[in-house]
Amino acid sequence: MQRFIQVGCGGFGGHWLGDVWPRLIQSGAAQAVAAVDVNPDTFAAARERLKVPAERCYTDMARAFVENSADFAVIVVPPAHHEAVVDMTLKHGLHILSEKPLADTMAACCRIEKKVVDAGKKMCVTMSHRFDQDKQSLEAAIKSGEYGPLNYIVHRFTHNCRKAGTWGKFRHHIPDPLLVEGTVHHFDMLRALSGSNAKAVYAATWNPPWGEYAGDSTALITIEMENGVKCLYEGAKANASTLNGWNNDYLRAECRDGTLELDRRWLRVLRGGAWERPLAVDLPLRQQPVWTNPWLAEQFVQWLEGGPRPPNHLEDNMQCCALLFAALESAHTRQPVDVQEFLAKHRL
Repeated sequence: MQRFIQVGCGGFGGHWLGDVWPRLIQSGAAQAVAAVDVNPDTFAAARERLKVPAERCYTDMARAFVENSADFAVIVVPPAHHEAVVDMTLKHGLHILSEKPLADTMAACCRIEKKVVDAGKKMCVTMSHRFDQDKQSLEAAIKSGEYGPLNYIVHRFTHNCRKAGTWGKFRHHIPDPLLVEGTVHHFDMLRALSGSNAKAVYAATWNPPWGEYAGDSTALITIEMENGVKCLYEGAKANASTLNGWNNDYLRAECRDGTLELDRRWLRVLRGGAWERPLAVDLPLRQQPVWTNPWLAEQFVQWLEGGPRPPNHLEDNMQCCALLFAALESAHTRQPVDVQEFLAKHRL
């Protein structure tokens, strides 16, 4: 059994309390020994879901780590605070399971990576959308070889969240809300589907006059992967309709022998001649007990027990961070960015 301290029980931390841990706690694979949050009102849910007694719920993070022996910490706080929690966790010799993104700047991501590696600890970042049922099914179809080699990928994520507050109040007031809060997931999907890290990225981002955002809510981005696969990404949070919002992405993978299309969790393959309407055949989605964060938490606990390293480990996630922050630099400079050079420069 792996013992953990959860830091952050409000907001998205409530998802972890209610949807992620109960299954692992009930199976005996994991045990919560303490809960931490600046808002004590969140502790009722922590006591109910994590079975943590009242005296093990803390508003003082340092006390929680001093007074409780654990194997790992779960970080579910805003990205700007991730590094401070990582520091506390490593000080007490614990492994780390963290919400995305790893941190709010590339420099902070690199500092965290170095600290974790130097400490010899295990860390994963929960890039949940890549590990959803429909995306995993598309990835399996691409990599099956049945449809020939992959040529390029088109990804559409378009949403009518133009009014302030419709996408969480804080996102309407931060710089680059689409890239920082949305595209971080989508880049991770594109890396997985293409089977490669990014070589170069060019991002054009903006906010239309009717989008009630302080930062850019719309983007058209091109990515070249190291294996030669090209990706085109359309992201928008201020459109007049929601064609493909959260968890309902449109992804089209153009392979030599078939067009694989995922649209609102519906997967199919299309084929046809030069002047023919394509014939579409539905493809079944993969089946397993859990997906997204519950699956990632399960894989992480198994890793600590001696199992295989999960695909969302820290080293892999650094490539996702590099692509995200390189895209931000491209958006600000209006120039393409070499992603691997960008990462190497920040790792110095």
